[in-house]
Amino acid sequence: MTGSLGYVEQQRVVLATEDDPLLLRGGARLDEVEVAFETYGRLSPARDNAVMVCHALTGTAHAAGLHLGAKKRGWWDNLIGPGKALDTDRFFVVSANLLGGCSGTTGPLSRNPATGTPYFLDFPLLHMSDLVAVHRRLLAHLGIERLYAAVGGSLGGMQVLQWVIDDPEQIDRAVVVAASSRLTPENIAFSSVAREAIMNDPEFHGGRYVEHGTVPRLGQKVARMMAHITYVSNASLETKFGHRRDSTGDDWRMGPDFAVEHYLQHQGETFLDRFDALSYLYLTRLLDYFDPFSDPWTEERLRSCSTRFQVTSFDSDWRFDTAQSQALAAGLERYGVKVDLAELSSPFGHDSFLLEPPGYHERIAAFLD
Repeated sequence: MTGSLGYVEQQRVVLATEDDPLLLRGGARLDEVEVAFETYGRLSPARDNAVMVCHALTGTAHAAGLHLGAKKRGWWDNLIGPGKALDTDRFFVVSANLLGGCSGTTGPLSRNPATGTPYFLDFPLLHMSDLVAVHRRLLAHLGIERLYAAVGGSLGGMQVLQWVIDDPEQIDRAVVVAASSRLTPENIAFSSVAREAIMNDPEFHGGRYVEHGTVPRLGQKVARMMAHITYVSNASLETKFGHRRDSTGDDWRMGPDFAVEHYLQHQGETFLDRFDALSYLYLTRLLDYFDPFSDPWTEERLRSCSTRFQVTSFDSDWRFDTAQSQALAAGLERYGVKVDLAELSSPFGHDSFLLEPPGYHERIAAFLD
């Protein structure tokens, strides 16, 4: 029987210390790394039913259920729970916040143990492998050696791909949704404009805005408004808003008038309350450099890999379109990895991976069965 999880709690654990630092791919090190995570379901006695959920750019560890006193359920609550595709009656699901984030895991606003003050822009640039390394430490902390599956959409799907390359024997099934193995120039361009908007906001103060008691609200709002356009489709905007306006007749104005404008204003404003500008800079830049099939060791690792992949795209997603999923699948198949590739129909654009278009959840459930 399908149902939803009840109240869940977030946990935190320190996974790197000065005596056991996290060595980053770029050569830097972090002497203190704390991770926020949540778990759903029960780990089997054999510890063979664990599923790792990897979130997208602005996601959090809160993937399912409800926090006490809160009204909003986890961001993938429609996928995770009793009887759902990630069935918590069967699986022990782990969801953790990313390194570089701002929702409980170490990031640019965390305290630098060397100075006692936040890192700000002294935080090192990250690679996808660094995110994987932190979550592999989390699994070790939980006593889990191998994953039944890893599931991720968008950036989360890219993390799943990198994870299999970094440790070809740790994941049995890999579910990659609406992702890419290398960003298109268009994607890099969108992110570049977003970062420019943030860094050129007068309140950015060289990244030290917290010391000034402010945040780069205007730049961050504009960055989110622009990014959100790329997450939806023209069809979904047409259906939801059409050409509706607040004003009528000849009552023209320079400020927001059309319903879609007010929608974007709302998206930009709410983003300010839940995400940090520096984390946005670091995680979008990490995506720009993601290109795992260019690494010389990738071929050797994938040829020894037993992981089976399911790669899914959506026909209305133009941010990470089907051609990018096809290129990702082709890169895997080139080295003998088994891939189940499909494009699904959905009117919701890139956001489809968070929703329930026909056949999507059933496809994941069948792959995990």
